Amino acid sequence: MAFQLPPLPFDPSALAPHMSAETFEYHHGKHHKAYVDKTNGWIDEKGLAGLSLLDVIKKAKDTSDKGLFNNSAQIWNHSFFWNCLAPAGSTKPSEKLAKLIDDFGGQDALVKAIATESVNHFASGWGWLVLEGDKLKVTSYHDADTPVAHGVTPLFTLDVWEHAYYIDYRNARPKFAETILGNVINWDFVSQNLDGQGAARADQQQ
Repeated sequence: MAFQLPPLPFDPSALAPHMSAETFEYHHGKHHKAYVDKTNGWIDEKGLAGLSLLDVIKKAKDTSDKGLFNNSAQIWNHSFFWNCLAPAGSTKPSEKLAKLIDDFGGQDALVKAIATESVNHFASGWGWLVLEGDKLKVTSYHDADTPVAHGVTPLFTLDVWEHAYYIDYRNARPKFAETILGNVINWDFVSQNLDGQGAARADQQQ
């Protein structure tokens, strides 16, 4: 079966005014869909039909197939990103996650670290909160690159490609990062990823 564009896990207007329905119309309905369509156009040709999305990503990386890697990884990154978001005030960290956040220096410090990494990331890419050993780590990856291609456990991501914020924030990436991170993080999903139960949603594309 071909990969499918997953539905948003919330109504397109649910995150307003922090992210508008118009942003989701373009970001999800056009950008994300284009990655799905391009990947589907290649998998039969390359003999990869029937593989999971993660397996396609890893195969593309192993064979240095940049076109397939960029598009398949972007399917995964976007599917993961949508689940990282939730209406303001609707979620909170689990006890286990809260302990790790405290060890990091507290929620304000963690959010600030993700914002700083994301804002200072040069050009297109993704800011990430990952698990390294038994500690939280903030990092970023360029373009379509993704933690799952490197055996790293992703917990949260912020898309910092311009198309993620230009409709609502124009070129103000710092304002976008501050607003999203301060209001609509899906802490329930981050907590589930810590327990190995959340990220699988982004691989359910077949």
